[in-house]
Amino acid sequence: MLRGVLGKTFRLVGYTIQYGCIAHCAFEYVGGVVMCSGPSMEPTIQNSDVVFAENLSRHFYGIQRGDIVIAKSPSDPKSNICKRVIGLEGDKILTNSPSDFFKSHSYVPTGHVWLEGDNLQNSTDSRYYGPIPYGLIRGRIFFKIWPLSDIGFLRDSPNGHRFSDD
Repeated sequence: MLRGVLGKTFRLVGYTIQYGCIAHCAFEYVGGVVMCSGPSMEPTIQNSDVVFAENLSRHFYGIQRGDIVIAKSPSDPKSNICKRVIGLEGDKILTNSPSDFFKSHSYVPTGHVWLEGDNLQNSTDSRYYGPIPYGLIRGRIFFKIWPLSDIGFLRDSPNGHRFSDD
């Protein structure tokens, strides 16, 4: 009887470890569901919207200008940020100061991206902390799940074309 109980216990522990490893790989490499908070991506993503983030793009350097990404915050590594990619390495970015009074250009260095929120008046982003390392990107958001009235693929930035070609 003891042998039967121990056998079932070890089998249960083995299955738990196996399924835990599968779940970890799925969430780390495939993607997962994320709830976004804060006003920085309004009107595209509202506070408490639920979205799907896929993680394969970051592993294969498939992040493009205009993509919305989840990244580790450069100012607080314990938290994540949700922002739109405005520039990739080598791009020349037209930057505005927070007061929107002075305009200048910045270049995105190798291995970095320039991120900004869609709600430029209420977003802490690369205009404050500069370009962020590509390695901080956790995934690319492309589909809104909740609220059901707004379900679907995410739309383009309401701010239009923000990088400079001259």
